[in-house]
Formats: sequence, structure tokens, C-alpha cells
Amino acid sequence: MKKIFLMFVVALQMNAAMLTLPVTAIDEDASIATVKIEKIDVGMSGFIIHQIAPDHNSILKNVVVTSYDATSKKATLLMSDYDALRNNALPKGEWKVKVGDNVILAFGYDRALLLAPSEEIFYKLSKSVKIQWIHPDIFATMLSFEGHPTPQKEDFDLFTTAASVGLIFLYLDEKVYTIDAKSFVILNIADAPLIQDNEVLPFYTRVEKIEQAWWGWFGGGSSHMSDYAPHYYELLIEHNPRNKVLYEIIKKQGEKFHYLLNDFDFKE
Repeated sequence: MKKIFLMFVVALQMNAAMLTLPVTAIDEDASIATVKIEKIDVGMSGFIIHQIAPDHNSILKNVVVTSYDATSKKATLLMSDYDALRNNALPKGEWKVKVGDNVILAFGYDRALLLAPSEEIFYKLSKSVKIQWIHPDIFATMLSFEGHPTPQKEDFDLFTTAASVGLIFLYLDEKVYTIDAKSFVILNIADAPLIQDNEVLPFYTRVEKIEQAWWGWFGGGSSHMSDYAPHYYELLIEHNPRNKVLYEIIKKQGEKFHYLLNDFDFKE
């Protein structure tokens, strides 16, 4: 058991430190930025800060690490509109990302949401490390307000942005997946062979019932989950279609999940 938790702790600590890096290059379309760093995980997210004046900065873009070249030590970042803070009463600048602007990566990685299929597994994992856990009761309450008893990617986006959560930890079939909250890309997979005696849907929470929207018969998030693992595997595959480790894990699960293998994309 100590070995399991040690692996979990190491995986967490590897992804918990916030990074500040200068932009070294920008492509002609101003959609790709480049930074230099000794090592980084593809899928890590953050944002770009532009200095307007001394002691005055503005966040210009969201970024996600899309590739990393270990030889040149260069990471490629896909830029998109920053949408975490919205206030129509505030003025909007016309500043553009420039070389020398700072990229902040792994922001919010000290705050995490853990989803587990049972109370026992949730507490064993959550008590094994020191991090600011945001209790799944809060997420369940938001899902009930939205009428989504089956959490969708947009539900995670809404919640993690509002709660400033940078990481999601998901327990599935004796493994813990560390996921960047914005990109939903898997950063790490750790073994956690814990005994599961029961299953709570859509995840362990003390909220007794997550309300279903009246249009629930249309499916999606408005319908109730019937099984824990398939839904979360589908979410992981959707945002990690070329993850070969995930592919092999699901392949070993047996025929029950083999239909999911067709959703992977290993095109060169």
C-alpha cells in the first residue's frame, strides 16, 4: 500500500510546480508560441502574460503544450482566447503576444479534484498526499444545478475554471490518471491496486441525488450514468486519442471495452 501511495505522491509532485518561461518565438499566424525548457509534459496548460507597464500585466492567451523536442529543448504551445475571467464592464486591450512575454504553465496544479468510484478509495487516495483537494460534493452540486448527472467535458471546464482547479485525478480500474484540467490530456498514470467493493455513480459524493434536466431523454450529460468506467474511458480517449499507454490499458480490460479501441487515432 505504501508503494502505491508513494507512486501517487511522486506523480503529483512532478506536476505541482508552477513554471514561468519567456516566449522565444511566435509563428506567422500568431497561433503558436515556442519556449525553451529542460523537460515538460505535453498537455500542460497555462496562459501568456504581457507587461503593459511596470507592475501592470494583462493575460492575453490560454496555452497548451502540444509538442516537445528533447533535442532542442523546445516546447510548442497552441494559443487560444483567454476566457477564465469575463467582465463586459472592463475595457479590452488590443495587445498582441510578443517574444519575451511570460508563459505561466501548471497554474492551479496545487488544487485538485479527485473522482473515485467509492468512498473507501476516495479517502485512501485523498489522504495519501498533501494538496488542496476540492471536494467532489461541490462538483456534484454544480452538476445538479446544470441538470447533468453524467459529467461532460464542458462541466469539468466550468467547474475547474470557477474553482481554480488545475488537476483532475481519476481512479479507473486500479490506476490513477493525472489529467490537466483544461486540456484533459493525461499527464501521468500510476498503479493503484485498491479493492473496490461497491460503486457510486457518477462518482463518490455525499450528494444523494444529482438532478436530471427535463430534456434528459436526449442523452448526453442530461441522462443518468449506468456504469462508472466506460463513461470516463470515453472522455479520456476523446482527449487522448493517440495515447498508446491508455490504448494498451483498455485493450487488457477484455472484450467489455474493446469497442472503445476503435476511437483511438494513431495516424502518423
